[in-house]
Amino acid sequence: MTRALIIVDVQLDFCEGGSMAVEGGSDVAGGITEHVIAHGQEYAAVVATADWHIDPGEHWSDQPDFVDSWPVHCEAGTAGAEFRPELAGALDHVQAVFRKGQYAAAYSGFEGSTEVHGEQIGLAEWLRERDVTEVDVVGIATDHCVRATALDALAQELDTTVLLHLTAGVAPETTEAALEELRAAGATLRG
Repeated sequence: MTRALIIVDVQLDFCEGGSMAVEGGSDVAGGITEHVIAHGQEYAAVVATADWHIDPGEHWSDQPDFVDSWPVHCEAGTAGAEFRPELAGALDHVQAVFRKGQYAAAYSGFEGSTEVHGEQIGLAEWLRERDVTEVDVVGIATDHCVRATALDALAQELDTTVLLHLTAGVAPETTEAALEELRAAGATLRG
């Protein structure tokens, strides 16, 4: 069994002060760094995902419904798309960043890609090449991108654990619904 840590979307726009701030986001960033420093040696790989929108179409809206459309966030190359500074210690251990959502909505880290030897490679293939069979998922937001990434990890037949103390959700109702969905799909919820 080979375990990887997937750090989901711990970006400035998703934390306090950002365009789509999630309460507790900066605390989650600091907690992830502490976790990686204390437990990094337990992982064969540590990766991060990031929204990296260029023109995601109807995903951005001046009048968002907060279901399918959202305020402008994580625009490629802007400060809002950068990782939280509290995450810096964890980023020292990150082997690859998978950027997603350039031209469409993308919630799951498995929709992202990174460059390897001049080629774009997706998260599932990257993990398979390293014989990863188990993943821990942390980050923002529990009820959106963490949920989607964990569900896709399960679909890739990876033993999937969500470390709840290292996630932050947008709203209690949607977070609880996401946790129920994850439990039903076979994810382990810890912390």
